[in-house]
Amino acid sequence: MEKSIQDSLLLDFYEDLLTDKQKEVMRLYVNCDVSLSEIADQLSQSRQAIYDTVKNAYNQLELFEEKLGLVKKFLQEKKVVEEVLSDIDSLGIDNKKTQNIKNKLKKLLKN
Repeated sequence: MEKSIQDSLLLDFYEDLLTDKQKEVMRLYVNCDVSLSEIADQLSQSRQAIYDTVKNAYNQLELFEEKLGLVKKFLQEKKVVEEVLSDIDSLGIDNKKTQNIKNKLKKLLKN
């Protein structure tokens, strides 16, 4: 999986376990693709301080994932839902009930 997607998922799942400063910096860095220098300027801190915050936050996010495995479980479940959707399509049955099931599964994928 692409690192930026993995980083975004880690942040989505575990950001509430970070400090307020780490959350702010990581949201800018991961979700808004703001550079370390730009974040440093915005927060009136040194680039090195921001780098250290990002590095420590990544270490924590990876530790949370190692212990809890929520992202891994989410990706596994997503894959199963995609496979079920594919299996339903391969049945060649296109009625209201199968469409309803497919719509519910697609809704799961969007959440």
